[in-house]
Amino acid sequence: MSDTLKLKQRSLFSEILILTKHRLSLSVVFSSVASYLIAFEVFSIYTLFLLILGGFFVVGASNGFNQIIERNRDALMIRTKSRPLPTGGLSLNQAILICTILSFLGLFILYVINFRTAFFGLISMIIYLALYTPLKPITPLSVFFGAIPGAIPFMLGWVAVTNKFSIETGILFMIQFFWQFPHFWSIGWVSHDDYLKGGFKMLPSGKRDNATAFQIVFYTIWMILVSTLPYFNFTGELSIGLYSLVLILISGLFMLFQAIRLMKYKDKQNAIRLMYTSIFYISFIQIIFVLDKLFS
Repeated sequence: MSDTLKLKQRSLFSEILILTKHRLSLSVVFSSVASYLIAFEVFSIYTLFLLILGGFFVVGASNGFNQIIERNRDALMIRTKSRPLPTGGLSLNQAILICTILSFLGLFILYVINFRTAFFGLISMIIYLALYTPLKPITPLSVFFGAIPGAIPFMLGWVAVTNKFSIETGILFMIQFFWQFPHFWSIGWVSHDDYLKGGFKMLPSGKRDNATAFQIVFYTIWMILVSTLPYFNFTGELSIGLYSLVLILISGLFMLFQAIRLMKYKDKQNAIRLMYTSIFYISFIQIIFVLDKLFS
């Protein structure tokens, strides 16, 4: 079956799922669920359900608005040209309406949990759409701004439980914040040529070179260091035991090994390995944090 025929056969629901990047949205919501499970004292399936649903809607709306803004550039890149707006699977007005509805629904649902959960959800959307997205064609510093909304979900579950920003939420934020850089830049390395077609500047030096590779290693080291802080008992109620520390260090050092290999060889294959290793790392340590909380 040709790609053109497959595009013609996509249903409206399928187009909406692609517009909202539903797989990415679910993975982002997973980090919020993890932080809820780390933070809760009295488990509430109702609060957790609201967090999942509201978080999914807010992230999906952000992804959709991003595609609306970048629709002309998406049409130029291989990896994005089959999205709903470049193909005409959704009209511009349809996409705006869908994303607007999801935004209001998502933020309202998060507000039902508490004000600060909705507030951080809104801040995440604003930074993602008003800073990260428009800066992508202008400066590699866009990744810094993109790392902020990318890190908020891992603290959002804790905020849903406590209704406050504290040292615990700050540490959870910083773990995922520093993780964003090697993750983003490994993707940028793999898709560098395609990003150039769309006019995006994703790598810190603008090239697949030592300068970019060094920064990937640098931020990976910071990610590992921040991830181990809860073991040393100065992060409030957020803490982990020795076994969890060892597992986090092993997985972090494995990711650092992949980053160093990329710096040594500077090839696409090692960038792909780092990209998948980074995805494994963040999911793995979130599970470790949850298990440590539940069984300590």
